[in-house]
Amino acid sequence: MRRGDWTRHSLITSGSAVITAKQLEAIGVPRSTVWRRCRPGGTWRMLLPGVVLLGTGEPTNEQKSHAALLHAGVDSMLTGVSALERYGLRNLPATGEVHVLVPANRSVADSGFVHIERSRRLPKPRVRSGLPTAPVPRAVIDAARRTPDKDLVTALMAESVQRGFCLPGALAEELDETPRRSSLRNTLLPILGGARSVAEADAWHLWRRSDLPEFQWNVKIFDADGDYVAQPDGWCDELAFAWEIDSLGYHTGTEGFRETLARNARYAAAGIVVLQTLPSRLRSEPGKVVAEVRAALESARLRPRPDVTLGLTPSEPRHAHSHHRRRGQQ
Repeated sequence: MRRGDWTRHSLITSGSAVITAKQLEAIGVPRSTVWRRCRPGGTWRMLLPGVVLLGTGEPTNEQKSHAALLHAGVDSMLTGVSALERYGLRNLPATGEVHVLVPANRSVADSGFVHIERSRRLPKPRVRSGLPTAPVPRAVIDAARRTPDKDLVTALMAESVQRGFCLPGALAEELDETPRRSSLRNTLLPILGGARSVAEADAWHLWRRSDLPEFQWNVKIFDADGDYVAQPDGWCDELAFAWEIDSLGYHTGTEGFRETLARNARYAAAGIVVLQTLPSRLRSEPGKVVAEVRAALESARLRPRPDVTLGLTPSEPRHAHSHHRRRGQQ
């Protein structure tokens, strides 16, 4: 290629904006030109060792992800938060790093915003927006391992299940393959039990610490005619009792308030006793909350059980709750 013709090469004009120095040299860009353009005041920027941004502005998350994979080399893939962003999850920890999995024998090291993790157990990547990406269960557990905030980890796990990105069992299977998994296992337990939010996980843990009767979580309730009633956060089937963890933020909005009223009307029409609890009280007043649950359960016990039945959510096999029995029944 003649001198200067590289400026019209597709790698330069395609708009990808991130390229390796070796690729630039291969299309005819002199090494001296690469380094000159990457100096302060130049028209390019060296993002990572040997990886060039064809511009001088701050790289986008997409450009960082592309650059990280170029730095990591073949058979690498995005994982953790970087991967989950590409799947569309929202409850993600804030991080400036791009987490990349590479084969165990790869000698590449962390650099800048890139965290390299060598693995002897590389999953088959999924292509998301053109880049190789770890499957959701692996990405969730990898993100969780690097997130110290327990609530953020719970929210991440809960969203991945609640929105149908993976099954709870897939997270458990992935966690079983992970070293130093004890703290994460405790965080995952309420998700395996049916909790689908941080508040529901708090309620689940409070239930486990108490002598409350058997509860199930996020099961669908139907009346005697087979009509849908609700999907309570907690459900005591023996007494047809529903426990709802209702946040002010959602339930006081116009639409949320309307839906809450309609739900409570369906509970009343079906003869179901329901208790509503603010999420904050699960931590600030756990003893009072348990006392309120006991009192509501006693009210439910004093009336004949209504003719209501439960159905399971699609992600919960019928046996999923059998090993989450209350203390005293184990």
